[in-house]
Amino acid sequence: MDQVRGTLKKIMADAIRRLPAEEAAGTAWTFVCGQAVSDRTKVLEFREGILRIEVPDAAWRAQLLGMAGHYRAALTEYSGQTVQRIEFLLPEEAIRWAARRDN
Repeated sequence: MDQVRGTLKKIMADAIRRLPAEEAAGTAWTFVCGQAVSDRTKVLEFREGILRIEVPDAAWRAQLLGMAGHYRAALTEYSGQTVQRIEFLLPEEAIRWAARRDN
């Protein structure tokens, strides 16, 4: 079973690394965090080593912050991009962030 898991991991990493650099970490998010977390979060952007993720509420943010180090390491491994930081934004913060980004 470990051999199958290792093979699947290599296949996914190879596929993700073929994507444009700005898409790789965000695409790896679902694979790294799992479907349940991915279904409740939204990748906003990966730029300059920062992955921005919208989360539904403060409780989700608190739980995901506890896993941020694990997620950063796995995202870097799968995407081939250095993920320096993950920012978990509440919906209202994501709206303000998008407005600043678009200006």
